[in-house]
Amino acid sequence: MSNDVESLPSDLAAAHTMILAERAARLESEARAARAETELTHAQAAASGADALMARLKLEIEKLRRTLYGVRSERKQRLLDQLEMQLEDVEADATADELAAERSAPSSLVKAFERRRPVRKPFPQHLPRERVVIAAPASCPCCGATKLSKLGEDVTETLEVVPRQWKVIETVRERFSCRQCETISQPPAPFYVTPRGFAGPSLLAMILFEKFGQHQPLNRQSERYAREGIDLSLSTLADQVGACATALRPLHALIERHVFAAERLHGDDTTVPILAKGKTETGRIWVYVRDDHPFGGKDPPAALFYASRDRTREHPERHLADWSGILQADAYGGYNRLYLADRQPRPIVEALCWSHARRKFFELADIAGNARRGKNAAPISPIALEAVRRIDAIFDVERDINGQRADERLRVRREVALDLVASLETWMRAERAKLSRHAAVAKAIDYMLTRWPAFARFLDDGRICLTNNAAERALRGLALGRKSWLFAGSERGAERAAVMYTLIQTAKLNDVDPQAWLADALRRIADTSQTQLADLLPWNWRREPAILAA
Repeated sequence: MSNDVESLPSDLAAAHTMILAERAARLESEARAARAETELTHAQAAASGADALMARLKLEIEKLRRTLYGVRSERKQRLLDQLEMQLEDVEADATADELAAERSAPSSLVKAFERRRPVRKPFPQHLPRERVVIAAPASCPCCGATKLSKLGEDVTETLEVVPRQWKVIETVRERFSCRQCETISQPPAPFYVTPRGFAGPSLLAMILFEKFGQHQPLNRQSERYAREGIDLSLSTLADQVGACATALRPLHALIERHVFAAERLHGDDTTVPILAKGKTETGRIWVYVRDDHPFGGKDPPAALFYASRDRTREHPERHLADWSGILQADAYGGYNRLYLADRQPRPIVEALCWSHARRKFFELADIAGNARRGKNAAPISPIALEAVRRIDAIFDVERDINGQRADERLRVRREVALDLVASLETWMRAERAKLSRHAAVAKAIDYMLTRWPAFARFLDDGRICLTNNAAERALRGLALGRKSWLFAGSERGAERAAVMYTLIQTAKLNDVDPQAWLADALRRIADTSQTQLADLLPWNWRREPAILAA
């Protein structure tokens, strides 16, 4: 206290100067605090706006994801991609604003704003853990005593990645000679998928999955490997792909047999450009999907792909020559001869897709789409809007019975959906009688009414699905891949791609990692007899814990 008294000025002028200096320092400190609080307020407002924008974007993305598997259009897919990119930018901006707010606000003045973050899921237990222990102090930082006892520890987990590691495996086969008979013996060489064992099965599986599962052309893979110090030319990679496709053909044949053993199939096709004499021709990729899960079936799902240079009816007739059952597809005219009563061995039962029919009405009743078109937008059709509402009521019934047994599905359909379908038909016929044949909504109505028995067939069989979305989902990878690889190099290349898409898509349908499964199949297929080859199929391979652990 005496020191403080002695430091005070003795004359009035010095005391006055000291008071003014302290007042100026106090005003400057208050100004800094006000500026920091203002900056923090702006940061909080920006962060709050960012949180609201992120919540809205996430809601829109979730809505689009839910509708993507039902009523899907390319416009929605593009919009979903744009929203996801916008969400990435908004979240990055919010993090930058939060860090700026922390730097601008002194801890002694204002508490920094913290953005509410989503709860992070714990890291998988199967990942290896590396324990890094920060050395504890040898003595007490307060009193300096060395008698310390451990009370516990705090562990912070950080996810890290180890760059891809390449290695060369040297397989040694020793030769021996018999000193008695001078016979030279040597163990046989192991099986190699490609000649001379240039690439191991894991490397081959990675190349195949990158090309056909991740849509990365071989030239891009070659460039990436070169940056990692591995020289694998485009022609070398192409040789490996051809050899692997040949080696895996037996598995494709087993999947083909399994698919055509089904009583009900989903069928669809999509375009694939095929290079021919300096130009590209519009070829087709056909898919047939077996999926019994919607009606409680226990058989594993599978997808079978074929390739062709055109879309003539000869292709589906050849694919389905020996098969009969229920075919769920769109109204493509190439299937018509398959539905004839005198078709051998038996006629195929036609079941059409309600999503295709709904889409024709939805395009005429898309209020949001018309708002974006502005003055050039066509007027909203009230008939189309009412048709969409009635069809959606039928879809609501189907969502509640998805996955149940076929007999239970049929019971609910006859109790609830039958009246909705009958009412829809009566209403459409009444509205169609009032319309000109040139009206756009009349064409959508005619699409259903002229094929009404095939649309209403799901009311007579619980195995039939309301939509053909299973086939459309199987073809989605090709729609994405076309933007990366642009075209198939040849007709044989398209056929080879169909084989690989069959294997990869079937693995995905059975919740199996395609790359891990391909690596193990390539490793074991030569030593597996024909009678045991089915053990390598994705749904059987998945049930072997020893392989999964390896």
